[in-house]
Amino acid sequence: MNINATLLAQLVVFFILGWFTMKFIWPPIMKALDERADKISDGLAAADKARADLVAAERRAAEEMGKARDLAAEVRGAAEKQAAQVIEQARAEGAKILAQARANAEQEAAAAMQSARDALRMEVAALAVKGAEQILRQQIDVKAHDALLQNLKNEL
Repeated sequence: MNINATLLAQLVVFFILGWFTMKFIWPPIMKALDERADKISDGLAAADKARADLVAAERRAAEEMGKARDLAAEVRGAAEKQAAQVIEQARAEGAKILAQARANAEQEAAAAMQSARDALRMEVAALAVKGAEQILRQQIDVKAHDALLQNLKNEL
C-alpha cells in the first residue's frame, strides 16, 4: 500500500472519530462538566451565604447577651434598692417599737413610783397619827380628821 493512501485513510478515520466524538461523546461530557461547575458554584454561594448568616447570628446573639446583661443589672439594682428600703423600714419599725417600749417602761415606772409614794405617804400619815396619839395619849378620831390627813398626805 501506498503511504499516501494509508495516510489518507487514517486522516478520514481520524475525522470520522473526531466528528463522532464531537457529535455524541463530547456534549454529554460538557453537560456533566457544566452541571458539576454549577453545583460547585451553588455550593460556594451557599457556603458564603452560610458564613454571612453565621456572622449575623453571632452579632444578634452578642446584642441579645448585652440586652440580657443590661436587664439583669437593672433587676439586680431594683432588688438591691428594694432590699435597702425593706431594711430601712425594719430599722425604723424597730426604733419605733423600742421607743414605745421605753415609753411604756417609763410610764409603768412612774406609776409604780407614784403608788410607792402614795403608800409611803399613807404609812407616814399612819405613823404621824400613831406618834401624835402616843404623845397626846388619847385617841384621835380618824373620820373627824380625814381632811387633816389628806392635807398631810399631799404635803409629803
